[in-house]
Amino acid sequence: MVVSGEMEDKEGLVEMLQVVKARSGKTYKQLAEETGLTNVYVGQLLRRQAELKHETAPLLRAALPDLTDELILRMMRPPLRSYSPSLIQDPAVYRLHEAVMHFGETIKDIIHEDFGDGIMSAIDFYCSVDKIKGVDGKDRVVLTFDGKYLPYSEQKSEHMVSRIRPLEKSEHMVSRIRPLEKQ
Repeated sequence: MVVSGEMEDKEGLVEMLQVVKARSGKTYKQLAEETGLTNVYVGQLLRRQAELKHETAPLLRAALPDLTDELILRMMRPPLRSYSPSLIQDPAVYRLHEAVMHFGETIKDIIHEDFGDGIMSAIDFYCSVDKIKGVDGKDRVVLTFDGKYLPYSEQKSEHMVSRIRPLEKSEHMVSRIRPLEKQ
């Protein structure tokens, strides 16, 4: 459950980070090139959807010199990965949602054909947005979702750790209960 104060803190921090980016005059693409990150990941950092790693902090600070020590420290904390429910009302975001909904079943079918029963990770995941020219010479958007394949497990009891080691727990509990029985 998201506490309203935590969400307000995130919104305030994101606003400050967006001001720092705007002052720099740099695009996400430029920041990505300077930091070695993807353009989308830089955006995730500045929207507090990702944690700034210690080794990346100096690179981001070099790319965005207005980042204060306090902002860097706040960016290095695990983020509240959340979004406003009204975000879907933005036309660009809605089109992405619509595209995934429209093509989702087919994409799922192809993942299953090529990999088996499983999903694409959104944690071990890379994303980028690129601009190219189409065959007609018009600008086109290329979204790349590069996620690790995660197969579903067959749930065999013999592989279930909580069933393999139940004696450890029960023996520990029995040793604690026996002294009580003697009372």
